[in-house]
Amino acid sequence: MFIGHFAVGLASKRWAPKTSLGLLLLAPLLLDVLWPVFSLLGIERFRITPGGGPFAALTFDSYPWSHSLLMAVVWAFALGGLYLARGGERRVAAVLWIGVVSHWVLDWITHIPDLPLWPGGPRVGLGLWASVPGTIVVEVIMLAVGALLYLDVTQVKDRIGRIGPWAYLGLLVALYELSITSPPPPVGAERMVSVVSLVMVLLVPLAWWVDRHRAAAVAHPASPAS
Repeated sequence: MFIGHFAVGLASKRWAPKTSLGLLLLAPLLLDVLWPVFSLLGIERFRITPGGGPFAALTFDSYPWSHSLLMAVVWAFALGGLYLARGGERRVAAVLWIGVVSHWVLDWITHIPDLPLWPGGPRVGLGLWASVPGTIVVEVIMLAVGALLYLDVTQVKDRIGRIGPWAYLGLLVALYELSITSPPPPVGAERMVSVVSLVMVLLVPLAWWVDRHRAAAVAHPASPAS
């Protein structure tokens, strides 16, 4: 799951219209921010598997601290708690909590049975990735719905706010296409994959910048009865 996680962040704006899109995207992307860090530190392990297909070029041997259901819940409470500690609203904290846990749910739908329920626990996964067309259709529809919800609850402040969201969506689609059509990384390049995955985190502050040029849409009052 790639653009599907971004779709959750975009859609979250519907329930937290005054919250930065950068923060709303960080929530569903948080587990994928953690695993390359843990991999570089040697805490978690994955390997490159050529011939696995566009969605199975990596085999995750061990990533319980970033991608188990239990730890997803822990990280969700951590992000929501940190937000509350900084004076945030409870409703927005709940949106962030749901965003973090949604990552595990979407991965459970797409992954083969490699997601642990808890560190050392059984691994699960429904394996949508086995169908490349099915995965693409699901993710594209999710991104379209998320984008529509975001655009519906925000309004343009300036030229960047008009063009920026479409450029951002175009960038996501282009990166998604590259991830599907590009050859797998060479065997033994796991460190490079982890570093590139961390660079992708720059999409979060980019979304924050684009979102600064839009504002929460103002609901129009109902017309008085004639």
